Amino acid sequence: MAIHIVMDHSGDTRHEFDANDAKALLEAEARFEQLVGAGFTAANRKQSGEPTLIRKFDPTAEETLFFPRLVGG
Repeated sequence: MAIHIVMDHSGDTRHEFDANDAKALLEAEARFEQLVGAGFTAANRKQSGEPTLIRKFDPTAEETLFFPRLVGG
């Protein structure tokens, strides 16, 4: 199972999906595009635990983290 973890002010929301299911994969890609379009930063977590920023949906990623845009002041 692959997972999208969306961080926000209340904590996180997790969306698990089967990367071998075409419909689930399309929904995951649409979620990725929607979140990135809304200003979230996407990162895949490598096996070592290190995050790598991504700009395109990666259907092979086991875990993708989404961080909201930071607003400074």
